[in-house]
Amino acid sequence: MTATVPAPSARTSAATSDWRTGDWFIARIAGLPLSTVDGLRCPRAADWAEEVLALRDRLAADGARVGDLLHDLIKGNDDEEARRRLLGLRRQVHNNVLPADPGPALAVVERIRPGSASDLRRWLAGRQRLAQLEHDGTAVFAADVARSRRRLWELTDEPRLRGGLQLASPTLDQQLATGVPDPARPANKRARRVERSLLSYLYRTACKTSPFSTFTAVALGRFDDDAEGLGLTVGERWQRHVRLNVVLVGRIADLISADPVRRGDLPVALSPGWRRDAERIRYVRHWVTAGDDSVAVSFDSVRDGLFFLRRSGVLDELTALLQRRGTIRGGELVDRLCELTGADRADGQAYLSTLLRLGMLRLVGLDVDVHRADPVRALAGVLSGLDRPWAARTAARLTAIGEFVDAYRDGDLARRRQVTHELRAAVRATMVDLGEPDPQLPQTLLYEDSRIGGAPLPVSTSAWRRLAGDGLAAVERVLPAFDQNLPHRIMFHGFFLARFGVGGRCDDLLRLVEDFHDDLYDQYASYVSGRRSFAEDGSYTPEENWLGRPEMTALDEARQAFADRLRRLVAEDPGRTELPLPDALLDEVGELLGGAAGGFRPQGHFVQVAARGSEPLLVLNQSFGGLSFPFSRFTHCFAGDAPSLAERLRAQARSVAPPGAVFAELTGGAATTNLNLHDRLTDHVIICPGETSDVEPDRQLTLDDLHLVHDPDTDRVVLRSTRLDREVIPVYLGYLVPMALPQIPRTLLLLSPASMVRLDPWRGVPAGPARDGVTTRPRLRAGNVVLSRRSWSARAGDLPQTDDPGADAEAFLRWRRWRAEHDVPARVFATVHPARAARAGTNPKPQYVDFDSPLSLQALRASLDAPDDRVVLREMLPAADELTARGEHGGHVCELAVETFRTDPGRIR
Repeated sequence: MTATVPAPSARTSAATSDWRTGDWFIARIAGLPLSTVDGLRCPRAADWAEEVLALRDRLAADGARVGDLLHDLIKGNDDEEARRRLLGLRRQVHNNVLPADPGPALAVVERIRPGSASDLRRWLAGRQRLAQLEHDGTAVFAADVARSRRRLWELTDEPRLRGGLQLASPTLDQQLATGVPDPARPANKRARRVERSLLSYLYRTACKTSPFSTFTAVALGRFDDDAEGLGLTVGERWQRHVRLNVVLVGRIADLISADPVRRGDLPVALSPGWRRDAERIRYVRHWVTAGDDSVAVSFDSVRDGLFFLRRSGVLDELTALLQRRGTIRGGELVDRLCELTGADRADGQAYLSTLLRLGMLRLVGLDVDVHRADPVRALAGVLSGLDRPWAARTAARLTAIGEFVDAYRDGDLARRRQVTHELRAAVRATMVDLGEPDPQLPQTLLYEDSRIGGAPLPVSTSAWRRLAGDGLAAVERVLPAFDQNLPHRIMFHGFFLARFGVGGRCDDLLRLVEDFHDDLYDQYASYVSGRRSFAEDGSYTPEENWLGRPEMTALDEARQAFADRLRRLVAEDPGRTELPLPDALLDEVGELLGGAAGGFRPQGHFVQVAARGSEPLLVLNQSFGGLSFPFSRFTHCFAGDAPSLAERLRAQARSVAPPGAVFAELTGGAATTNLNLHDRLTDHVIICPGETSDVEPDRQLTLDDLHLVHDPDTDRVVLRSTRLDREVIPVYLGYLVPMALPQIPRTLLLLSPASMVRLDPWRGVPAGPARDGVTTRPRLRAGNVVLSRRSWSARAGDLPQTDDPGADAEAFLRWRRWRAEHDVPARVFATVHPARAARAGTNPKPQYVDFDSPLSLQALRASLDAPDDRVVLREMLPAADELTARGEHGGHVCELAVETFRTDPGRIR
């Protein structure tokens, strides 16, 4: 569908004069057309339900009039027999019960008040019609549900659904491979459970845009001056990109290094970033904690800290030797240690092992660089170069594992299932051969992404700017108020000024990081970890401003102002379904924030376009700060393009860099999750102590080369490179939250434009009064940009308490009644927030709910665990007829990942 966009207003050009959208975007496109799930609805049952509910409403209205009539006839009636008949009839009408023989009562009414029985006759006819409808509805409902179940099982043959299932739920995939049950037979408890899982994955493939295997694919898009409109054409040529779980590569490397004989064949080097003081050697030590193998997605966590070793003659000789040689095989190093000390070989091995364990030395080639496209083959290459039998044998095993990965990518469903078992066996055999008697493997062995092939999808630059420019640029002004990282950046800024003063300089970044955490930050982070800005009643808790920073005060004032103004707008018209935010509100909050988040501010957004004729909407799903972040995870899918996506993004980064500044990536150390693997997207890389990189040496920036200086003119703490004589802007491109990173990169990220925006505009605005336990929120807009969809919130205990709506017609009726009473759309997304403490910390995912599908309502009901669970329903926006991405078989749900750039010249030097 093509969306037309109104011409820009005068305010548009003013609001966006220093604002622009990046050249490229990523389209995240659902694997199946949205119409795929249409066949799971029960239109005959839905029509029957609507007729029954409408007739029940009419009978209730008619019954009230009949009740009044009968009340008048009963009052003052001395005929006991007539009075008894009228009382019985009135009771039946009140209870909506069809009288078995209404004739005598009708005769009494006509006798007492001739011509007054018409309403009663109408009610009786309607009640008879209702009885017939309710009787017939059981068969209608059962037949329609059986048809929808048959359609659900037919859809198990959809290749994109099954391709994703093989990775997301191997157990379900295996169950489907053994054959599907007969949908004509009533479903038992186990079959219903399988059907709910299948339905959930089908909805995920057709109704959502979370990239995973073949459930959702990504496509590269470009804003093009020559393109027309906002529509996207979805190609049918999908390419699979599969990689081994990088955690396995790390585990195999650990086994290699654990054996003294193998360790002796490996090159050893000093860990980067060490320094020799008068009496001791200072360096950064890393501690690794293995991830949880029982969950689908896990990673090894790394923490670091400054560490000291007392100097000795042996340690000085060893460091001097490695400084001269660069690297030396472990066995040779042990020999030299024994020569220097006269110790036996066992003691020399123990000394080397201790230095490796403490992190003073490292084994070269075993770390997984985040920029390696194929870590398992990279490790095989390192081992092949050692010219040792064990290394050649292990390299051959790793090469075979890489071939299994390729076979999985290219195989059909049966072959992929077989390869999964063979791959698991091959990994276990490799680990056993390296000395692990009982290897414990992570649940997920492979990661897969899908890419839609072909040239970049074009979208009209002018149409996009008219749609997004005014509203999105205005919204970005207030996003710092929702940035969870901003208070932490303000604290670091204040600490630097307190330690070094206005215009001060720091050359020892390691010491600064250590002091910052010891003196202030660790206690601050612990103190605010459970803090909530707003209580349920809307009262605000100010940020902890231990250093008295005015930026923190400005942040508090901006947050309160946004909540206060929004609360006032809602109070003025509490019943509205859509609430536009006035320009003045966004301007006021932006002015209050002032310079709290000034400077270079690249912004990323996940958005959806809803085609609505001349007034399309841009729905803002999520925002975040940082450079190229929306693209990093998927760069491997576009590595074969000419130029590659990484090359295109590096060129764009150079074009948007502030004058006199370069971007440099903070990797956070070796890759411990596939979500951190990506092609190189910046010209430079910051090498923290203990880290290594495959990037060219002249593009590496070590901490010894970096210093911090305060610029009094802009009140910014600036990271600079002495060698380059330029400002360095740190960039993080991985998918771990900053708090999961080691201490040094986590601290340096406080100097970056990265932000963690939790865009919840309703925080601080208490919900209005509940109706039957349900509270509502209107759709919230800023121009054409939707900040929040319409929503309905209720306790699970306040939802219809029924039998199974997928098997019982009356239960289905009650859910339909509830939807109509609260004006809930037929299609929504439901998020269930658990009340139980054991589950309360989880991050619940929204599930698609179709009120025209008994199977969908059945799945929703099954997801409710306790009466106090909080259920939030949000409108589906864009709706089915508003999709802008279209393929051969219909419209696809699509989400765009876009970047915008705004530079405040007064804040950049």
